[in-house]
Amino acid sequence: MQWHRRSGILSVDLGMDSITYGKADFPVRDDLPAAHRRAWARLARPGNWWTGAERVAMAAEIRNASGCPLCRERRNSLSPYAVAGEHTRVASLANPVIDVIHRVVTDPGRLTRKWFEQTLAGGLSDAAYVEIIGTIVTVVSIDSFCRGLGVPLHPLPDPVAGEPSRYRPAAARPGKAWVPMLPNGRVAGPEADLWGDMPGGQTGNVIRALSLVPDEVRTLNDLSAAHYLRPREMMNLKQSRRSLDRAQIELIAGRVSALRGCFY
Repeated sequence: MQWHRRSGILSVDLGMDSITYGKADFPVRDDLPAAHRRAWARLARPGNWWTGAERVAMAAEIRNASGCPLCRERRNSLSPYAVAGEHTRVASLANPVIDVIHRVVTDPGRLTRKWFEQTLAGGLSDAAYVEIIGTIVTVVSIDSFCRGLGVPLHPLPDPVAGEPSRYRPAAARPGKAWVPMLPNGRVAGPEADLWGDMPGGQTGNVIRALSLVPDEVRTLNDLSAAHYLRPREMMNLKQSRRSLDRAQIELIAGRVSALRGCFY
């Protein structure tokens, strides 16, 4: 086990050296498979609200959701609420968890607060919901990278035994978002690393939206530094360490967001 101070991520050797891109048709920077290995290691471990086995089961369901006939019919309908039925599933997870995964993966642009509130009424806590969203972000990000390169998806990791920490940051507060979030500005205590290096301690709401489960922010920050930019670099529109300049990066990011129906 090794703790990375800068990323705030615990790295575990789970035999994941197979996450490489040496057979891709394009050269891949070394930091990308390294970040993916760290994300896969975290996916396998118990989180704040779910066991490692549940998190890996979620990952399998995330991959399955795009082929669900019910989701396809709902996506093609005027309203997803006009189509009844059951999701085609591969994981033994509670119905609210399955529905969150399928709806977020296949039709995120038409989620509503009413749907969210009904989901919580079905037995999910707000923090458990956030951890599901963070798991979706991790798996979709890495799987999309593989598809873009034309390489096979990585095998899912073997889950690590143990119980969730049940940790909830005391500073998280309700606001305009659906879920409580940590405030902008300097955050003290265990969460000081989340956006402490940002100018004025300010960060985007899309990052704060995961802060009810701080480790999901840490994973997102680590993946973003490899896929996109480090959090601090996002504040400088003229800065880029990539082959593309910042305007080209933002054009592609905006187009992908539009195609995926990102209502944010």
